[in-house]
Amino acid sequence: MQKSQITLPREAIYILEKLQSAGFEAFIVGGAVRDLLRLDQQNDLKSKSAPQPLLSPYSFDYDFTTQAKPEEMLKLFVDSFYENDFGTVSITLENLWEQMAVSPAYRQAFATLIKSLAPPTLPKIIDLLQAKKVHISLKTNLETPKTNVPPETDQKLKIPNFEMTTYRSQELYENGPRKPSSLSWGESLSQDLGRRDFTINALAISISPEITKQLLANSQTKSALTASLQPDQYEIIDEHHSLADLEAMTIKTVGDANQRFAEDALRMLRAIRLAVQLDFQIDDLTLTAIQVNAKLLQQISWERIRDELLKMLSSPQPKRAIELLDQTGLLVHILPELLTTKGVKQGGHHTTDVWTHALDTVQACPSSNPVVKLASLLHDIAKPQTYEEKSGQITAYNHEVLGSRMAKQVARRLKLSSHDQQRIFILTRFHMFHYQPKNTDASIRRLMRQVGLENIDDILDLREGDRLGSGARKTSWRLEEMKQRMIKQLNQPLAVTDLAINGRDLMQALNLQPGPKIGQILALLLEKVLDQPELNQKEKLLELAKESAL
Repeated sequence: MQKSQITLPREAIYILEKLQSAGFEAFIVGGAVRDLLRLDQQNDLKSKSAPQPLLSPYSFDYDFTTQAKPEEMLKLFVDSFYENDFGTVSITLENLWEQMAVSPAYRQAFATLIKSLAPPTLPKIIDLLQAKKVHISLKTNLETPKTNVPPETDQKLKIPNFEMTTYRSQELYENGPRKPSSLSWGESLSQDLGRRDFTINALAISISPEITKQLLANSQTKSALTASLQPDQYEIIDEHHSLADLEAMTIKTVGDANQRFAEDALRMLRAIRLAVQLDFQIDDLTLTAIQVNAKLLQQISWERIRDELLKMLSSPQPKRAIELLDQTGLLVHILPELLTTKGVKQGGHHTTDVWTHALDTVQACPSSNPVVKLASLLHDIAKPQTYEEKSGQITAYNHEVLGSRMAKQVARRLKLSSHDQQRIFILTRFHMFHYQPKNTDASIRRLMRQVGLENIDDILDLREGDRLGSGARKTSWRLEEMKQRMIKQLNQPLAVTDLAINGRDLMQALNLQPGPKIGQILALLLEKVLDQPELNQKEKLLELAKESAL
């Protein structure tokens, strides 16, 4: 790979200069180096694919390695913090800015840049702005942004902390993955690079103290967010043939793959995640080592497994991710339920087995949300259990009912939040919704109530992926008509909170005490209003309530 000009954020140069001025060696390492060297190539690929914001030097996570010990770094960087056993000191962007004393103009320029890097806002399938009134859970989506908030306030969380780690040496892992029997600092950059996971992450950028001082002092760059370095102003340190692997777009472990995975089995998932994120291939020896060591994944916490899986599903190649997990024997330890769908035939318009259809669906689902992607992968998870074939006809009646419970169990196992567990349940439970022009408005409202307004776009995204994954067109005239009818119902009462009366009104009018009866009456009134929205008037509802209370 030919050395060329690179561009670094001013913050990264500041950190290097601060450490160097204190007499310490310091280098940029890891994924940031890999991504900086590939920046032009990645932007070229983005410009040729679907519209996406181009990457910038601020798009990457910045890690630094140094001979400074944690306590020495804490003295150099005000409000930095040290909260793990691996020698890593972190500092937030905001705290780093305070130490750098950046100007308001700098902050405003940063906010403008970050805004330009945000993913494009795709048009909503159901446009809530067309509704006169929406459910309370959606009101925050329609609020006007606050204008008195400093530009960086809403943006700072989008930039990961800058992390500085003391040189590490190779460790003996006698207590299991990620539990070294002892922690000792390394003496050199070479030792530190030798303990890293993959060669493409074992590169370092070295900039001399003279250059870092010059870049920070230069009047032209002093107020600029970034600074460009010519090839003669920096050095790439490559001790593991990393540049060759980077150019070949290959993921290979540093040193013995079996040892790397024994140290931390999550690296097996990380190899697959990097492959689908970067569109790289996994080296044959590394791939074989994953297959040999797949059982080690059982020693990893579900939270860490979940995070890697969701990143895979958010990548441009979620289908390939699942195929690699299956090929390496990792999938059986993560989603064993999915493996049971292999070879299970489907009826109707389907032309593939359930397994292939699930993978095609997750690939085609247009949502960028990994939870929706997971729901699309699991939407037919119960078809093996509900499969029947009679007189040449294949059915899977009520697979969505059983499947929603199975999908929620998977979500619980992956330690998703209660909210996301319920979201997975709803999306799989109601993905089989049907529509005919003869459907009443009341039936449309009932479906919207069952799914929840906050999930309507997601379930329609799942339906699009389901259709495309079946070989059909992404939509139909019926589906488009249904969307329009949904929009028209957005200003109708869809929840108890939308009723013209509340529990207090009932207690006063009917002389009732607080209790479950209040909720029962409100639920009954909502059912009537769903059928006849014109009943949603205080006087009419109170009259109906009196009748129901008799």
